[in-house]
Amino acid sequence: MATNIGMMDSAYFVGRNEILTWINNRLQLNLSRVEEAASGAVQCQMMDMTYPGVVPMHKVNFDAKSEYDMIQNYKVLQEVFNKLKIDKHIEVNRLVKGRPLDNLEFLQWLKRYCDSVNGGIMNENYNPVERRCKGVKDRNPKGSQKNPRSLQTNNMHNHGSGDTVGLNKASGFRQGKTYAAPVANSSGEVQALSQEITDLKFSVDLLEKERDFYFAKLRDIEILCQTPDLENLPMSVAVKKILYAADAKESALADAQEYLSQFTTSTEAEVEAEIEADA
Repeated sequence: MATNIGMMDSAYFVGRNEILTWINNRLQLNLSRVEEAASGAVQCQMMDMTYPGVVPMHKVNFDAKSEYDMIQNYKVLQEVFNKLKIDKHIEVNRLVKGRPLDNLEFLQWLKRYCDSVNGGIMNENYNPVERRCKGVKDRNPKGSQKNPRSLQTNNMHNHGSGDTVGLNKASGFRQGKTYAAPVANSSGEVQALSQEITDLKFSVDLLEKERDFYFAKLRDIEILCQTPDLENLPMSVAVKKILYAADAKESALADAQEYLSQFTTSTEAEVEAEIEADA
């Protein structure tokens, strides 16, 4: 089973749309962004679906909004990992911040792990809605009058319906096209811009991660080429010619190849000379 997965593993090339589809289909949710899973409740229920009955769902808070409540969910998840001997450290402090990239990476890992256990096949006998409801009832056994919003609710959708009516009643305005249309249009524009900002932040995070990854690789190559036993070898010198080229131009590769060809030619000449001497 996949517990330790390298960053270049195919698991980390699964797109967020596929991750969201995987979550929504299996847990009957309606998430539209990966950061909506930052509370840790989704991850807990995914493990509950993979290992039915292992997760104490009565401890999982699907309405967690504060970092404190989210951390409690991740504590439950970490306890489950420990119980199942899953060697995976959860970066709780990063996940609860709701950064898209951090949450995407963890969900990518989780998908790979769950698929390695169940072969990517959905557990048809598992009722996710019933399990969530049971968790809420067990957490509030006396029956609270409070009706908390769950992850199934589309938060963006809720902003539109009841709030406009309340404003119209409070201000005394008559409901009609004159006032409702501008509010709807403005709300739609704000939502579209918010989504665009989120997408841009996600793209920047992804680019920064990719940059740091390849920079680290280049730095490792540089250190290797600078070791005393290797730094004067032709291949090391050729690699450093590329690394230290002032401009990102194609001639750096050509210069390195030309440098290596000199040694290749001399080596071939030496071999031919030895053959002739032996003859």
